[in-house]
Amino acid sequence: MKFNGFNDDDFQVFTIDGLENRMEAIQQHIRPKLEYLGEYFSPALSTMTGDEMFYHVAKHARRSVNPPDDTWVAFANNKRGYKKHPHFQIGLWKTHLFIWFAMIYEAPHKAEFGKKVEENMEDIRSIIPPHFVWSGDHTKPDAVSFSSMSRDEFLALSERVQKVKKAEILCGLQIDRKIVTDLSGNELVHKIENVFETLLPLYKMN
Repeated sequence: MKFNGFNDDDFQVFTIDGLENRMEAIQQHIRPKLEYLGEYFSPALSTMTGDEMFYHVAKHARRSVNPPDDTWVAFANNKRGYKKHPHFQIGLWKTHLFIWFAMIYEAPHKAEFGKKVEENMEDIRSIIPPHFVWSGDHTKPDAVSFSSMSRDEFLALSERVQKVKKAEILCGLQIDRKIVTDLSGNELVHKIENVFETLLPLYKMN
């Protein structure tokens, strides 16, 4: 398959009514591209991290009524799943593409990771660019740019993931759909690769 990036039709999928119809469109339009990115970035991330990385394309299998508002491919050093492990993600909401490093609520070591974030706050500020964003909930499209976060707000995010069971911590880049649709497949792959390289120190903190 030749990867030509994402187009408006891919983003419009998330406006389709009904679980069955939207899932069919995801499988037809988006999933082949996520499979391509999974196959492409698994060896690249394995080289970067020093761990063998496996990709997992979201199946949304538990949904019975509400259609998914986003979809993604995740990368972790576990063949069976990614949710309990520090992982990377590439995915789409109807408004943007996201590229994340994530520790979500299923990860048993997320409190320890939050502590390391707290202890290494100054280093992280020097490593992660100001236009990158942070989130405390992977199920919502909102995120806060690093440049607009105060030291106290960043501290609160790291403390919350240590103390609250459902808390999460994600860092990465969100790219507006208008920009994404103007990028060629090669340009988008190159951009994703750069983001993963920038996020690598967070993965190495585990």
